[in-house]
This record gives sequence, C-alpha cells and structure tokens, in this order.
Amino acid sequence: MIRLDRAGMVVLIGSFTLLPAVASDMYLPSLPEIATDLSTSAAGAQFTITGMVLGGAVGTLVVGPISDRYGRRRPALVGISGHVVASLLCMVAPTIGILIGLRLVQGFMAAAATVSAIAVVRDLYNGAEVAHFMSRIMLVIGAAPLLAPSLGAVIAAHGGWRAVFGWLALLGAVVLTFAALALPETLPPERRRHRGAGSLFGGYAAVLRDGRFRALAVLPGITQAVVISYVAASPFVFREEFGLSAQQFSLVFATGGICLVASAQVNAAVVRRVGPARLLRLGLPALALGGAAMVVVSVTGVGGVGALLAAMWCTFLAIGFVPPNASAIALSRHGDRAGTAGATIGTFQSGVAGSVSSLVGLLGGGAIAMSGVILGTAVTGVLILAVFTPAYRREGWVALGADGSAEATEVVGAL
Repeated sequence: MIRLDRAGMVVLIGSFTLLPAVASDMYLPSLPEIATDLSTSAAGAQFTITGMVLGGAVGTLVVGPISDRYGRRRPALVGISGHVVASLLCMVAPTIGILIGLRLVQGFMAAAATVSAIAVVRDLYNGAEVAHFMSRIMLVIGAAPLLAPSLGAVIAAHGGWRAVFGWLALLGAVVLTFAALALPETLPPERRRHRGAGSLFGGYAAVLRDGRFRALAVLPGITQAVVISYVAASPFVFREEFGLSAQQFSLVFATGGICLVASAQVNAAVVRRVGPARLLRLGLPALALGGAAMVVVSVTGVGGVGALLAAMWCTFLAIGFVPPNASAIALSRHGDRAGTAGATIGTFQSGVAGSVSSLVGLLGGGAIAMSGVILGTAVTGVLILAVFTPAYRREGWVALGADGSAEATEVVGAL
C-alpha cells in the first residue's frame, strides 16, 4: 500500500469526485451525434444526462449507509470498477433505451466513489480541517467544467461519440489503479455500525431528526442551484441576448469556473484561522449581494454585458465559502455516520439544484429569470442559516484558536 501525504490524498479523493463530473461534461458536445446515430430525438439524447443524475441520486442514498457498515475502501473500489464496465458497455450500446439504462448504472457506480470520498475526508479530519481539505479538492474537480467539454469534442471529432466513453473507461481504470494502490481503509471494524439488514438505512432517520444538520446539509444544494441555474441559462443569455460568439462565450464560461476554484482556495487558506462558521455566515450574504447586483443589471440594462459579468464573477467568488464550510460543520455533527451524513448532503444537493434550476426555464430563460432565481435562492440560504442555526449569534462563530481547530469543536456543539 502506497502511503500518501496530504497533497496526494487531495489528488486521490479529488479524482473520485471528478468521475461523475467528467462523465457528464465530456460527452455534451456529442449529444446531436448520439441523437442521429441512435435514431432518437434531442430530448431522448438529453435524457442520457438525466439518467446519470438519477442513477447518482439513488447510488448516493444506497452507498452511504453501506460504507458506514462495511468500510470506505470496498464500496469505492466496487463503484469505480462498475463505472469502468458501464463506460465500456456504453461504447457498444445499440439503442437509446439501452444507453439510458447504462447511464443510470454509470451514475449509480460513480456515486459510490463520491460518497466514499466524502466519508474518508470526515474519517481523517474534523471541523476546519474538513473545510480546508474540501476546498483544496476544488483544484482537481474545478477543471472538469473547464476542460471536459472541449476534450470531449476533440475525441468525438476523431473517433465519434462512442470513443468518448472509451476514454471515460480509461480514466476510470487509472483512478481505480490509483485507489487500489493508495486508498487506505479509514473506518476500522470497531467503528462500523454492525446491525441487522433492516436497520441498515436507519441512520437516515437519525441524521434527519437533527434540524440543524438538515439546515446545514441543504446549503451546498443552494449554491449548486445557483451554479446550475447559470449553466442552464448562460448560453441563451450571453449568446442570444448579448450576441457573444461561441469563442467569447467559452471564455466567459471558463472565467466562472476560475472564480469558483479561486474562492475555494482562499477559503482553504483562511479557514483554519478564521473558522468555518464565520466564513459561512459571511459567504451566504455575499452570494445574495452578488445576485442582487445581477438582478439590477438585468432589469435596468446599466453597464450591459460587462456589468452583468462583473456581478456574476462576484457571485461566483462568494460560492467557494459555502459548501466546504457547511459540509464540514454538518459532517462533524454525525462523525459516526459519515457515509450516511455525506450521502444526505449529496442527495439534498442534487434535489435542490435540480428543482430550483428548472425555474429559470419556466420563467423565460433570460437574464432576468436567471438573475432572479439566483437572488431568490441565495436569500433563501441566508434565511435558512439565520433561522435554523445560531450562526448569526455570538456563540455560533467566535474563534477560540489561531488555527481554527478549537473554533471547530465549539461551533459544532453550538450549531
């Protein structure tokens, strides 16, 4: 077994969370080709994306408690192996129905790696250290939306859409080899929840009875809803409303990803000293202010596309201070059920993001709709934190130690 230092663990855990993102983004440019080749509609081809999301949601719920019972290493290795096999089968899928079914399986298996990754982080670290580690992971997974679609387009141009799944299988095989050689078992047998099969999923009732955990666990979904709302509407807003070229839009889209990664790294740099609760209570209002600026620009037209981009960048710069810190505090409340707690956070994230982002299209899909949904979502996050946790009261954020470690212990108790 290879022993990794902290940087090596960031790369390893980041590669786990990278798999579902790359599997969704890399073949987006190939959707029209898939529709033609498999004799289906655009909606049918797009449902292969939905299929992976649904599979991931189910996989998250199933794998969480399993990892609490059987450990982290085995579910992770089985999940990555299944991802490789599903990717290879997608290469030879003869019909759109079979491809959708395989994408469901692929999403389910990729979720096993993601849930195990979150649980491993909680096994190894606590409080501010969790937030610091999860922020560093953004260096790895932040590259997916920036590079995967362009890479997928190049692969498809030379080998067709089926070749994209071959490369996804190869990526999975590399991650699997890395994990087999370097992933330790971080949940020893004495800490596992050995109970009857009927109570395997009973941990969900325990974590969901915790109202403050629920409030904190939904906040990563709030920020994900902001991101997905932007992703869904931005092609129409910037290309159709503001007339940007495809190359200009690609540059704009990349800057959003850069802002997300940059803010997460700032969070990692200061969280030990400042503490996750304080950063969380500052990040959400900043997110709301950015959304408000986007609404003002969208409604009035003042400053045009430049002003909208500036407001969007400010909004994205605030996002990096929410998911790592909210997740860290939430996971610290249920360290004995890290897999189940992490799965709950992941499910909330998918559910909230999917349901909220759909409002953009229902409201017209333009700049005003996009900005309004982002503002409303951010304000909701502030209200959740203010009403259902004591984060805006003194005991919810006071730092007791220079490195944030003491603050983490106290704040977890307070929240």
